[in-house]
Amino acid sequence: MTPPARTPGTLLIHVTVPLYRAPDGGWLLEDQASNGLRLWAQHFDRLIVTIPLETGAPPPSWVPISRVGPDLARIELVPLPVAWRADRFLRALPEGRRLLRGAIARADRLAFAIGGLFGDWGAVGALEARRMGRPYAVWTDRVESEVTRGLASTAPRWRTRLRARLTWRPMAALERHVIRHAALGLFHGRDCLDAYAPFCRHPELVHDIHLKRADHITPEALEAKTARITRGDGPLRLVYVGRADPMKGPQDWVAVLALLAQAGVDFRASWYGGGAGIDQMRAEIDRLGLGARVALPGFLADRGAVMAALRDADALLFCHLTPESPRVLIEALVSGTPIVGYGGAFAADLIARHGGGALVPVGDRAALARVVIDLARAPAQLASLARAAAADGAPYEDEAVFAHRSHLITDGLPGPRG
Repeated sequence: MTPPARTPGTLLIHVTVPLYRAPDGGWLLEDQASNGLRLWAQHFDRLIVTIPLETGAPPPSWVPISRVGPDLARIELVPLPVAWRADRFLRALPEGRRLLRGAIARADRLAFAIGGLFGDWGAVGALEARRMGRPYAVWTDRVESEVTRGLASTAPRWRTRLRARLTWRPMAALERHVIRHAALGLFHGRDCLDAYAPFCRHPELVHDIHLKRADHITPEALEAKTARITRGDGPLRLVYVGRADPMKGPQDWVAVLALLAQAGVDFRASWYGGGAGIDQMRAEIDRLGLGARVALPGFLADRGAVMAALRDADALLFCHLTPESPRVLIEALVSGTPIVGYGGAFAADLIARHGGGALVPVGDRAALARVVIDLARAPAQLASLARAAAADGAPYEDEAVFAHRSHLITDGLPGPRG
C-alpha cells in the first residue's frame, strides 16, 4: 500500500490516555493510543503530543511506545502532571499552562481532546490557544458532563455522588465554552455530535477506532457462524466487553439475564472487564442463581482474545445508560455479532444502513429481554442479523478513520505560519 502524503508542518494533539515511565527509563503507553500516534504520524510531517504523565504501575495493556515504529523520531512528547483533584490541579496549573503555551507556539495546527473539569489539560490548552489568537479543533468521544451527571445518582460511593453533583454543571459550561470558540469540532459518534453540534461552528461526525481489516470476520467464518446459529447448536451465546461502571448498566445487564432464565431461554453470557461494579455484579448473579450461566472472566489484555470472544458470540448484549460512543459496538459489528441493547443515537446510527442489531428504549429491561427471547426462538432471524452486522461493520478500520480526521484537520484549520 502506498503511504499517504504527509501534510507539511506540525500538528499538536492532546491525548488524555496517560503516559507511564518504564523501569528502563523509556515510555509506556496504552496499545491503542500507540497505534493512534502511528496513524497520526502517517499524515503530518511532525507531531507534538501533550499527554498526562501518571506514576505507579501501568495497566496491563500499556506497551513500550517504540511500537509506534520509525515515525516516533518525528514525535515530540510533552508530559503534563496528572491532577484530577482540585487542589492538585490548581498547584499544577501554572506549570501546565507554561508547557502548553510553549507547545502551542511550536505547532502549526492544534487539536485538543477534552473531557472533565479539574485536570482537563485539553480544555486548558484550548483556552490558552484562544488567548494566543490561535484557531483549534476539539475532539471528544462522549458527553462527559452527562456521564458525570449520571454518577450523581448511580455511583456506589457517596463521595463520588457528591463530587458528581458539584461538578457536572461547571463541567458542561466548560465543554460548551471551549466548543463554541473552536474552529472545528470532531465528535466521535452520533450521540456526541447531537449533543455538541448546536454549540460548534463547524461540527463533524468522526470515529475513533483501532481495528484493522484483518480484525473483520472473514466471509468463510461468517458463513460458518450463521450456519451454526441457524441450526441452533448449543445455548445462545451473549457477551459484553467493558468496565463494570454504572454508566455501562451492569445491574440492568444482570437483570435482563435473569428475565431470560425465567423465560426458559438456554443461554451462556460473559462480561469481560474489570471495574468497581464487578463485585456487586457477582453478588447479584449468585443471589439470582445464575452462576452456571453467567461468567465474569475479568479484563482481557490481549486484543486478539477480545475479538475472538466477540466473533464467537451470537449477540452483544449491552445496557449503556449515558450518551457515549463505546467502541465495543463497532468491534461487535466487524465480528459479525449483532448489537442488542439500549438504543441511543450512536448505536442507531451504526446499524442504520443494514440493521445489524435490535434496540429498545434506555432503561426498559423488560423490552430488552423480550427482544433477546424472540431472537433465541427465531435462529434464522438471528443469523440474518449476524450477516447484517458484518455489513454494517465493513467500513470501519483504523487507516480509513484516521485519514478522514486528518483531512478534516488539514482542511478546517489554517496551515503553517510564515
